[in-house]
Amino acid sequence: MKLSEIGELPLLRIIRKRFRGKTPRLVLGIGDDAAVIRPKNTNMLLTTDMMVEGVHFDLRWTTPYQLGFKLVSVNVSDIYAMGGKPEFLLINFAAGKDTDYGFFEEIFDGIENAIKTYGISLIGGDVSSSDRITLSATVTGYSAKVLRRSSARTGNRIYVTGYLGEAACGLELMKRIKKKVKIEKGQKAKISLKWDLALPLIQRHLMPVARNPERFIKKASSMIDISDGLLIDLSRICSESGVGARIYVDRIPMSDQLKRTTEYLGISPLDLALGGGEDYELLFTTPAKEKVNAYCIGEIVNSGMQLVDVKGKRNKVPVKGYQHFTVQR
Repeated sequence: MKLSEIGELPLLRIIRKRFRGKTPRLVLGIGDDAAVIRPKNTNMLLTTDMMVEGVHFDLRWTTPYQLGFKLVSVNVSDIYAMGGKPEFLLINFAAGKDTDYGFFEEIFDGIENAIKTYGISLIGGDVSSSDRITLSATVTGYSAKVLRRSSARTGNRIYVTGYLGEAACGLELMKRIKKKVKIEKGQKAKISLKWDLALPLIQRHLMPVARNPERFIKKASSMIDISDGLLIDLSRICSESGVGARIYVDRIPMSDQLKRTTEYLGISPLDLALGGGEDYELLFTTPAKEKVNAYCIGEIVNSGMQLVDVKGKRNKVPVKGYQHFTVQR
């Protein structure tokens, strides 16, 4: 059945029935012109992100389920990057009138899984017709201590919470597979690379899981999530804080599966780790005296962006990463 045969109001009723659970602070959810939530006596965080077909995702190799899950994850990641706890979610969905209802239903299957993963509640949104699939989400959260990009200081250590470059490598694999792989249902793709190597990388691209900052909040001085690439996101911290950074190549965490897969693909694992993006690991700074269970990759300096190679040579580095409205090279 096509969405045009169902109509907007029935679709909204389907969503309302499916996500009608209530939480203590939710006074009024889906059904009125606005949701009503009871204020919490702390800092309120709000973020929103859009995903547009052909820009953020390719339906040749992305299932609706994966798309729905990822939409929630990238927004939750922004709340986490501020040191916050996500709580409520609003979803906007737009698609062509001839879109099959099964597509719509699968997207909300992925959204529902993500909601359960992060312990948040869907409280509203909108549906519309469009020439291409367009999704957006708004997530609210709260935090007693807000971690900003502007609070890094000279002498701070720079940390990341996990391996880098894997999501970009997963994208490269999907470009070669060129078809949907329902990893959420255990499906495998036919590829000459061992599936045990490929799967974790493909998962990082198609269904990333945001990193909870709870263990680092008290010690962190600034924080950002790695969505566009290590160098460009680090440059944002440096720009907002009025400082520079020195990164050591041999400290950048890269998994064995990334190194083996990039060798198979004939591409540089370091290039993916520095500028690939979409890993949704947390990048943060702390005072030098703090002991942190994360990967220390460098330190904050007075100015400039430096990359130190394995021989100790310092090199100025260009900012690599994804930016909208620019030509990607």
